Amino acid sequence: MSTRSYITIQDRLLDDRSAAALAETFKVLGDPTRVRILDALARAEVAVCDLADVLGLTQSAVSHQLRLLRSMRLVRSRREGHHLHRLRAARRIDLQDRGHGLS
Repeated sequence: MSTRSYITIQDRLLDDRSAAALAETFKVLGDPTRVRILDALARAEVAVCDLADVLGLTQSAVSHQLRLLRSMRLVRSRREGHHLHRLRAARRIDLQDRGHGLS
């Protein structure tokens, strides 16, 4: 590798803080249930109870996973009425395209 290539690569590397943040995001996405939740929310804004029904999980289990996804800013929520939370993916993620060719 030439010195010039080395310097170019070195200048573009993630700093330690950014790399750690990205690693945490990958950790959160390492759970199939969370990936399924994100896939559902990328398709439509959904209430927690409806999301639980669609995924065949308890509301408690979905809420637990959503807390982690919200902490990583992958999911946004808004309150509608007294108890209903509407959820959506924070950004559009095409999980189907990203999953092809990985198996």
